[in-house]
Amino acid sequence: MKNFFKFSIIALFLVFAGNGVFAQKTLKFGHVDSQKLMEVLPGRVDAEKQLEKYAKEFDDQYNGIQKELQQKFQEYMSKKDSMNDATKAAEEAKLNEMNKRLETFQQTATQQVNQKKMELFKPLLEKAKTAIEAVAKEQGLIYVFEVTEGSSPIIYKSPESIDILPMVKKKLGIQ
Repeated sequence: MKNFFKFSIIALFLVFAGNGVFAQKTLKFGHVDSQKLMEVLPGRVDAEKQLEKYAKEFDDQYNGIQKELQQKFQEYMSKKDSMNDATKAAEEAKLNEMNKRLETFQQTATQQVNQKKMELFKPLLEKAKTAIEAVAKEQGLIYVFEVTEGSSPIIYKSPESIDILPMVKKKLGIQ
């Protein structure tokens, strides 16, 4: 009888303790459209203007090299019939070399513009990420899903999922 009494008390304790744990823990999910957040993030416009200015410098240089290549090609085409085979081959080699330099310049420029973009936008992305994490912690969310149109793998979004974009904007001082 004594063992039955102890067993009953332990069983009741486990039942109440278990119910209390499950009753207290509700899983909360949130979502955010980071593209919409980036559109209104302070500093984005300045970063884009700096990036455009930086990219334009490369575009201007590229266009100058391309114009020079076209001009040399036209000169070659107008004189090629009067050139001997050795001169023709030398001129074609020069044109091919210029074309390779132009391609190399374009690749290098693209890499440098992408690097500059990462450099300019990294602080903005960090700021957004920090705000999203802070709101998620404040709201007790266990996950925040990205729901940007066209890039989201989310098939269904429950109305119970919290859209944290307004809270993140508020945390960042955006109206």
